[in-house]
Amino acid sequence: MQTYDFNEPKVLFLDILSLVERLHRRLLDVIKNYLEKIDKEDLNPVQALLIYNIGSNEMTAGELKSRGYYQGSNVSYNLKKLVDMGYMFHERSDYDRRAVRISLTEKGYSVRDDIDTLYKAQLDELMADELISHDELKNLRRGLRNLERFWSDKLHFGI
Repeated sequence: MQTYDFNEPKVLFLDILSLVERLHRRLLDVIKNYLEKIDKEDLNPVQALLIYNIGSNEMTAGELKSRGYYQGSNVSYNLKKLVDMGYMFHERSDYDRRAVRISLTEKGYSVRDDIDTLYKAQLDELMADELISHDELKNLRRGLRNLERFWSDKLHFGI
Protein backbone atom coordinates (compact mmCIF):
# COMPACT_ATOMS: atom_id res chain seq x y z
CA MET A 1 0.00 0.00 0.00
CA GLN A 2 1.32 3.40 -1.00
CA THR A 3 1.65 6.06 1.71
CA TYR A 4 1.42 9.77 1.04
CA ASP A 5 3.38 12.53 2.70
CA PHE A 6 0.85 15.33 3.12
CA ASN A 7 3.68 17.68 4.06
CA GLU A 8 4.82 17.54 0.44
CA PRO A 9 3.23 20.39 -1.58
CA LYS A 10 2.54 18.24 -4.66
CA VAL A 11 0.69 15.63 -2.60
CA LEU A 12 -1.35 18.37 -0.89
CA PHE A 13 -2.12 20.05 -4.22
CA LEU A 14 -3.31 16.83 -5.87
CA ASP A 15 -5.39 15.92 -2.83
CA ILE A 16 -7.04 19.37 -2.87
CA LEU A 17 -7.88 18.99 -6.57
CA SER A 18 -9.46 15.62 -5.89
CA LEU A 19 -11.37 17.05 -2.92
CA VAL A 20 -12.78 19.94 -4.93
CA GLU A 21 -14.13 17.55 -7.53
CA ARG A 22 -15.61 15.22 -4.89
CA LEU A 23 -17.10 18.13 -2.96
CA HIS A 24 -19.02 19.32 -6.01
CA ARG A 25 -20.44 15.84 -6.58
CA ARG A 26 -21.28 15.54 -2.87
CA LEU A 27 -23.02 18.94 -2.96
CA LEU A 28 -25.19 17.70 -5.82
CA ASP A 29 -26.04 14.59 -3.78
CA VAL A 30 -27.00 16.73 -0.76
CA ILE A 31 -29.20 18.94 -2.93
CA LYS A 32 -30.82 15.87 -4.53
CA ASN A 33 -31.69 14.43 -1.11
CA TYR A 34 -33.04 17.79 0.04
CA LEU A 35 -35.20 18.15 -3.08
CA GLU A 36 -36.67 14.71 -2.38
CA LYS A 37 -37.31 15.68 1.25
CA ILE A 38 -39.24 18.83 0.27
CA ASP A 39 -41.13 17.07 -2.56
CA LYS A 40 -39.50 18.92 -5.45
CA GLU A 41 -38.43 15.84 -7.34
CA ASP A 42 -39.25 17.37 -10.73
CA LEU A 43 -35.93 19.23 -10.47
CA ASN A 44 -32.51 17.71 -10.66
CA PRO A 45 -29.75 19.11 -8.42
CA VAL A 46 -27.97 20.87 -11.30
CA GLN A 47 -31.19 22.71 -12.16
CA ALA A 48 -31.78 23.66 -8.51
CA LEU A 49 -28.22 24.97 -8.24
CA LEU A 50 -28.72 26.93 -11.46
CA ILE A 51 -31.90 28.48 -10.05
CA TYR A 52 -30.10 29.36 -6.82
CA ASN A 53 -27.17 30.96 -8.62
CA ILE A 54 -29.38 33.05 -10.92
CA GLY A 55 -31.32 34.44 -7.96
CA SER A 56 -32.70 37.89 -8.67
CA ASN A 57 -30.46 38.45 -11.69
CA GLU A 58 -31.65 38.67 -15.27
CA MET A 59 -29.09 37.43 -17.78
CA THR A 60 -28.37 35.47 -20.94
CA ALA A 61 -27.21 31.86 -21.10
CA GLY A 62 -23.75 33.08 -22.08
CA GLU A 63 -23.57 35.29 -19.00
CA LEU A 64 -24.41 32.30 -16.81
CA LYS A 65 -21.19 30.61 -17.88
CA SER A 66 -19.02 33.72 -17.96
CA ARG A 67 -20.08 34.70 -14.41
CA GLY A 68 -19.37 31.17 -13.17
CA TYR A 69 -23.01 30.40 -12.31
CA TYR A 70 -23.05 27.29 -14.49
CA GLN A 71 -20.16 24.94 -15.20
CA GLY A 72 -21.87 22.31 -17.34
CA SER A 73 -21.99 21.92 -21.10
CA ASN A 74 -25.76 21.58 -21.54
CA VAL A 75 -26.96 24.94 -20.24
CA SER A 76 -29.51 25.38 -23.06
CA TYR A 77 -31.17 22.05 -22.25
CA ASN A 78 -31.49 22.87 -18.53
CA LEU A 79 -32.78 26.39 -19.21
CA LYS A 80 -35.41 25.06 -21.63
CA LYS A 81 -36.54 22.48 -19.07
CA LEU A 82 -36.74 25.13 -16.34
CA VAL A 83 -38.80 27.41 -18.57
CA ASP A 84 -41.09 24.50 -19.54
CA MET A 85 -41.57 23.57 -15.86
CA GLY A 86 -42.41 27.17 -14.92
CA TYR A 87 -39.31 27.98 -12.87
CA MET A 88 -38.00 30.61 -15.28
CA PHE A 89 -39.10 33.26 -17.74
CA HIS A 90 -37.30 33.83 -20.99
CA GLU A 91 -37.65 36.62 -23.52
CA ARG A 92 -35.72 37.90 -26.49
CA SER A 93 -33.48 40.86 -25.80
CA ASP A 94 -34.66 44.17 -27.21
CA TYR A 95 -31.10 44.98 -28.27
CA ASP A 96 -29.97 41.65 -29.72
CA ARG A 97 -32.81 39.46 -30.98
CA ARG A 98 -30.49 36.41 -30.92
CA ALA A 99 -29.98 36.71 -27.16
CA VAL A 100 -32.56 35.35 -24.74
CA ARG A 101 -32.81 36.95 -21.29
CA ILE A 102 -33.76 34.64 -18.42
CA SER A 103 -35.07 35.32 -14.93
CA LEU A 104 -36.85 33.40 -12.18
CA THR A 105 -40.60 33.08 -11.81
CA GLU A 106 -42.24 33.01 -8.37
CA LYS A 107 -41.94 29.23 -8.51
CA GLY A 108 -38.22 29.65 -9.21
CA TYR A 109 -37.82 32.07 -6.29
CA SER A 110 -39.45 29.48 -4.05
CA VAL A 111 -36.77 26.93 -4.99
CA ARG A 112 -34.07 29.54 -4.50
CA ASP A 113 -35.40 30.16 -0.99
CA ASP A 114 -35.48 26.41 -0.32
CA ILE A 115 -31.84 25.98 -1.30
CA ASP A 116 -30.90 29.06 0.73
CA THR A 117 -32.59 27.47 3.75
CA LEU A 118 -30.54 24.30 3.20
CA TYR A 119 -27.30 26.27 2.96
CA LYS A 120 -28.05 28.31 6.09
CA ALA A 121 -28.89 25.20 8.11
CA GLN A 122 -25.73 23.44 6.97
CA LEU A 123 -23.53 26.44 7.76
CA ASP A 124 -25.14 26.82 11.19
CA GLU A 125 -24.51 23.15 11.95
CA LEU A 126 -20.90 23.25 10.71
CA MET A 127 -20.13 26.25 12.90
CA ALA A 128 -22.09 25.00 15.93
CA ASP A 129 -20.21 21.70 15.80
CA GLU A 130 -16.96 23.69 15.40
CA LEU A 131 -16.10 21.82 12.22
CA ILE A 132 -15.08 25.11 10.62
CA SER A 133 -14.61 28.64 11.93
CA HIS A 134 -15.28 32.00 10.32
CA ASP A 135 -11.51 32.56 9.91
CA GLU A 136 -11.06 29.12 8.36
CA LEU A 137 -13.87 29.89 5.90
CA LYS A 138 -12.16 33.16 4.94
CA ASN A 139 -8.79 31.43 4.47
CA LEU A 140 -10.33 28.61 2.45
CA ARG A 141 -12.13 31.11 0.21
CA ARG A 142 -8.95 33.11 -0.29
CA GLY A 143 -6.98 30.01 -1.24
CA LEU A 144 -9.61 28.74 -3.67
CA ARG A 145 -10.01 32.22 -5.23
CA ASN A 146 -6.24 32.42 -5.72
CA LEU A 147 -6.25 29.04 -7.43
CA GLU A 148 -9.16 30.11 -9.65
CA ARG A 149 -7.40 33.37 -10.54
CA PHE A 150 -4.14 31.49 -11.27
CA TRP A 151 -5.85 29.09 -13.67
CA SER A 152 -7.90 31.87 -15.29
CA ASP A 153 -4.71 33.80 -15.94
CA LYS A 154 -3.10 30.68 -17.41
CA LEU A 155 -6.04 30.25 -19.77
CA HIS A 156 -6.12 33.91 -20.79
CA PHE A 157 -2.40 34.57 -21.03
CA GLY A 158 -1.03 31.15 -21.88
CA ILE A 159 0.21 28.23 -19.87
